[in-house]
Amino acid sequence: MGDLLLITGPPAVGKMTVGRAVAARSDYRLFHNHHTIEPLLEVFGHGTRAFTVLNDEFRRRVLQEAAADGLRLVFSFAWWVDDRDDVEVVESYLAPYVDAGLPVRFVELYADLPTRLARNVGADRLAAKPSKADLAWSDAHVRELAAQKRMNTDPDRPSPAGDLLRRHPHLRVDTGGRTADDVAGEVLHWVGA
Repeated sequence: MGDLLLITGPPAVGKMTVGRAVAARSDYRLFHNHHTIEPLLEVFGHGTRAFTVLNDEFRRRVLQEAAADGLRLVFSFAWWVDDRDDVEVVESYLAPYVDAGLPVRFVELYADLPTRLARNVGADRLAAKPSKADLAWSDAHVRELAAQKRMNTDPDRPSPAGDLLRRHPHLRVDTGGRTADDVAGEVLHWVGA
């Protein structure tokens, strides 16, 4: 039976890397956010209307087909937990699994900014995400998003994302000082795989 495991968190927290480790140790398959971002960047450029529309549409279609095929899927992405529109987009991503009566779980990764900046230059990350190859831009982007957008929930600070997360199992994991394999082991134990 299929299920959806969403791995969320800010840039360079380890979403793709942990997702790969989960997939390597189980029958989950990984669909990370740059699977749709990179090809669209080459054609349309980031933030354009066409990029935004197609990025969301491609993600929804992949999730629809994965649910229809009963896949155990890890989907990793970043979202703004204070933005109601972003929460609605995430809900649309879940819909195929929810509508099929398949389990949906959230794993929220967090780490401090120095940890994320160090990870931002990792060879594996850069190989999978060519748009991050401009290291000065990528570093500035991680810092800018950290200052402007909240991409992690906080138990002491409510957010629109909290309403969605309360409807599904939700695990928060600090990835600072931990390997992807270690975090993947915790996640797989939590899902019972």
